[in-house]
Amino acid sequence: MNREAFVVGLGKWIGFFALVASLYILWKIRTIVLLFFTAVILAIALNRLVRRLQQSGAKRGVAIALAVAILVTAIAVLLTLIVTRLSNQFQELSQLVPLGIEQLRVGIYWLQARLPGQIVDNLPSIDDLTQEIKTLFRWTSSHIYLWFSNYLSLIINTLLITVLTIMLLVNPMPYRHTIISLFPAFYRQRADEILSKCEEGLMGWLAGVALSMSFIGITSIIGLFVLQVPLPFVNGVLAFILALIPYLGAILSVIPPLLLALLDSPSKAGAVLLLYFLIQQVEGNLVTPIIMEKQVSLLPAYTLALLTAFGFFFGFLGLFLALPILIVIQIWVKEVLIKDILDRWQTAPSGKPADNP
Repeated sequence: MNREAFVVGLGKWIGFFALVASLYILWKIRTIVLLFFTAVILAIALNRLVRRLQQSGAKRGVAIALAVAILVTAIAVLLTLIVTRLSNQFQELSQLVPLGIEQLRVGIYWLQARLPGQIVDNLPSIDDLTQEIKTLFRWTSSHIYLWFSNYLSLIINTLLITVLTIMLLVNPMPYRHTIISLFPAFYRQRADEILSKCEEGLMGWLAGVALSMSFIGITSIIGLFVLQVPLPFVNGVLAFILALIPYLGAILSVIPPLLLALLDSPSKAGAVLLLYFLIQQVEGNLVTPIIMEKQVSLLPAYTLALLTAFGFFFGFLGLFLALPILIVIQIWVKEVLIKDILDRWQTAPSGKPADNP
């Protein structure tokens, strides 16, 4: 009996140390894991395109070749755009924004001088406010610039994502079967159904985010050009990129053009603020509900908490991938924990849980 207890206890300790070791390894290779998850999302999207081409009469090999050509072309255009055109403008933006912050400080001092003393005492400190804006801008601009300015790392990561995406796209079923085989035999069909739901959720998110980002980026560029704000193109691209981040992205994207407009006049800064407010209202109340009708609904508090955690632990890439990861987690929790366990939990008349038939 003691020997059996010893074996059971030893097994528990081995399982515990195996779990700790697995978490440690995952932490060490977290960047690769995030890149692999990015490849999975791209492979899911391209596989949908491949299926559409197959339905049009194309063979799968030809359809895959066309889909990969589209992916490579899009990546090449994006890299060329960022490396050749946006790099210098990002540097110029980082030099002009501090001037806008100083202009904001002057404007706040001017406003405080004309307000009653009681109101001024209740206002937050100007130095603290401007320091928070500077810190926020430095964090955002440094992460974006470092991510895109490290050409070698960017090219290697892009190539890795491309290769992984092609490998997953060419023969996706073995990878899917490998994941399903990790579940007990009686649950594998159900696991396959849940994976299909995850695919639907990611596709809904991807399609919705792509259209939403395009709307925000294009309207920002046009609006800033009409208002004659400096660097409208780079600010529009910044709004396009930050649209991936719910809630926080809208706040971060308005800061640079707002400060640049302050260098000209307070009225232009107000016009920029109004422009971004209208863009967010149209996008949030008209565009997003239409294009993301079937997307998994996410609670704002959970979303913000996960965004903060992923941004802190995994950096810029983790901040962008937090939402699709949350979608996948929520689907598994809903399908496994809630539907398959909690909803089927029966209670005996005595109040004790009863075994399911």
